[in-house]
Amino acid sequence: MESSPNSSHSFKIIWTLAFAMVISVMNSTMFNVALPVLRQEFGLTSSEVSWVVTAYIIVYAVGSVTYGKLADRFPLKNLITAGLVLFAAGSLLGLFSTSYWMIIAGRILQSMGASVIPASSMLIPMRYIPGEKRGRALGITSAGMALGTAIGPIIAGFIIGLVSWRFLFLISLLVLLSLPLFRRHLPEESSQPGRTDLAGGLLLAAGIALLLLSITQRSWALFGLTLAVFALFYLRIHRTADPFVSPGIFRNAKYTAGLIIGCMILTLNLCVPYLVPQMLSSVNGLSSMETGVVMFPGALLAALLGLVGGRIADSKGNRFLAACALLLQAASYLLLSTFTGASPLLIAVLLILTNTGLTFAQIGMAGTVSRTLTGRQTGVGMGIYMMASFITGAVGTTLIGAVLDGGSSASSLNPMYQGQGGGAFSSVFLIFAAWIIGFVALYFTVFRQGREKPVGAG
Repeated sequence: MESSPNSSHSFKIIWTLAFAMVISVMNSTMFNVALPVLRQEFGLTSSEVSWVVTAYIIVYAVGSVTYGKLADRFPLKNLITAGLVLFAAGSLLGLFSTSYWMIIAGRILQSMGASVIPASSMLIPMRYIPGEKRGRALGITSAGMALGTAIGPIIAGFIIGLVSWRFLFLISLLVLLSLPLFRRHLPEESSQPGRTDLAGGLLLAAGIALLLLSITQRSWALFGLTLAVFALFYLRIHRTADPFVSPGIFRNAKYTAGLIIGCMILTLNLCVPYLVPQMLSSVNGLSSMETGVVMFPGALLAALLGLVGGRIADSKGNRFLAACALLLQAASYLLLSTFTGASPLLIAVLLILTNTGLTFAQIGMAGTVSRTLTGRQTGVGMGIYMMASFITGAVGTTLIGAVLDGGSSASSLNPMYQGQGGGAFSSVFLIFAAWIIGFVALYFTVFRQGREKPVGAG
């Protein structure tokens, strides 16, 4: 049986988790800024230096579902402790690295540990926060993610310009400040009996890694190998007594529907941050620092409004919050499509609507999906949700890259667009508007009005 912390400790855990989330997200976004410097210092090609980010992404995706599975059997306190220690070890290796491959090893070790944080960001609210307050908890952790996204590139630019890229690894060590708080406020739990399906876990990890590699490398051969590995994984989970992922979880119709709809909606949470900097650079002609200044207000206000979004979910329900997310995103995408290439000030204002809508969608979908799971399915179920959301986002960014490679100055699909040179960006934003409207409409069809049963109740 799980034990819950008392009410005075519950939100101390959530705020601790939000701090860890800030550092985790910063650790991802900061190194995007460092890539040009690393390429020049070590004499690398663009494809070689991209592994500083790609290696982190692959392990992060695999780790999110692995920690989710392990959390169904082992105490979450111990898993978080192990993860943060690995995160810190990778940061130290990167800080004192003398070669490019030491940096890669440090990033992989960082990611092996850091991936416990997104898994925990779903599990801790589900396990230790009452259903009527869970929206507030998810709002706080989503605010941490938005804040890390906002300040990561700016802090990275400042540190790289003032001292060295090595000190980005030093910033990541700040995550250790959260460890004693997790140890103090998370309850003691006992391990659950059972065996861990290592073969199934390895097949899933290999399949995810190959899928992301086939996407980033745009390789049909790797994609074919991906399908073969996932076929073996399918056979494994249907033939072993205690599989890494129980096939029964997908017989939960509400969970499966929420998983698919949530991934389709949340893919824009990766696609928009990927698209906007390229638009500001190629259409508006802004430098990296100027782009950061334009994007910062929207990300910062989205972090603050995420706290409001959580309270809205608690008081009005996830459906109401999803409606708010739909209105904010659809309106902002239509306006961005129409005014692509407009003044940076107008773009900065529109990004406030965009980022707030993205944050609201994240809170609402997490709350909806979490309520479809019970018992030992919760950890792996939410881990799969996080992993799948990430993979769909990676696919989306790759498709956007292909569209832009075809010519960013192509004519726009939006008849109201009157700008010059940004037609492809305008078209993509118009597609975003149609995309979000379509899948939120599907969400309202599947998750009809009615109060959902809190996780673990009854």
